[in-house]
Amino acid sequence: MTDLRGGDLSRLRQLNSLTAIRALRGSGPLTLSALAERTGLSRPSMKEVTDELMTLGWVEEVPPSQGTMGRPARRYRFRADSGYLVGVDIGGHNIRAALSDLDGEILAETRQPVLPDAPLDERLAAIERAVSGCLALSRTTVEDLWTIAVGTIGVIDVEGRVIYSAAVPAWRDLDLAGELGRMFPCQVLIENDSRLAAMAEARRGVAKGTREVVFLHVGRRMGAGLIIGGRVHRGFGAAAGEISMLPEARWFDAPEHLNTCASVPAGTPPEDAAGHTLAAARDGDPVAIEAVERYVDDLAVGAAAMVLILDPQMVVLGGGFSRSADVLLDRLRARLERTCMRMPEVRASALGDECVVVGAIDYAVDHLDDQLFTPDRGPLPVTR
Repeated sequence: MTDLRGGDLSRLRQLNSLTAIRALRGSGPLTLSALAERTGLSRPSMKEVTDELMTLGWVEEVPPSQGTMGRPARRYRFRADSGYLVGVDIGGHNIRAALSDLDGEILAETRQPVLPDAPLDERLAAIERAVSGCLALSRTTVEDLWTIAVGTIGVIDVEGRVIYSAAVPAWRDLDLAGELGRMFPCQVLIENDSRLAAMAEARRGVAKGTREVVFLHVGRRMGAGLIIGGRVHRGFGAAAGEISMLPEARWFDAPEHLNTCASVPAGTPPEDAAGHTLAAARDGDPVAIEAVERYVDDLAVGAAAMVLILDPQMVVLGGGFSRSADVLLDRLRARLERTCMRMPEVRASALGDECVVVGAIDYAVDHLDDQLFTPDRGPLPVTR
């Protein structure tokens, strides 16, 4: 029988506190009775737990609603606004940032354009401007930030260093975690953008609740993220999903079919060429349709290889080109049907261009949960 005296009793209080926080996070305000029912604790024990969590700054009492008759039951909520998280999407042409509370509810978003061949200092300055814009919109300060999670193009190692990046030459062999750690006085997390996009789609998008997913991150550059057993798969060296590095997969140059299409008007900025081709194909332009067919031929090679290896429940077409899913999805599905032994469901992303920045927020929330709200991580800190 477990001895609950001394340190064991303290441990029991901590476990009860974590159980209460999990019940409050993601729900509306709860009464003591509702909290006790959800956690399996007695009402007197729940009262002790909430009092302690209020002292620590994690929980607060919610004022009764206006017009409430009689003496209303006290209600409590998790203080998700006791700190803030930032997600950043570092793309070749744009830097996106979003700020959320500790529950991952997004409160502000900004975007900064940047050229692919911009010098390193200029790209880092664009990141700082994007984050500063979120702080200004949400009326918070950099001191309020607990974590910044960053999704970036390129191959990322487990230490947050960019090993390789074809789209951004200045990014290659860059200690991105170190650079951003010097810029922001909070914890910095670095992850591949396609993996974060896959995470967002599995948490908030069309793949919600799906345990086996191949996420095709299609845009000016091609990438993939894998969900295996309900979790993002990174691989031993954080290089899982980098099928575009294999020339035989035909992903590296696939967007050129859209970028160089004769239907693109002269003088169109390179970053807008593919969009013109996809729009022309939607309108029935035979030249654009042929370019789209060649693009999907190449996309299907790598996609089919991953489907045959992983046997996923779903393939999600995401990223910038997912806005043209009406042009791409049926063509991709038809090619996969010719090759795949068991055909998965093929869906278009619900998040579009926002998939990486939303995934970065979810990644930061997960890290917060792991650090602070997991029983073997130590006592709950004071937030104020």
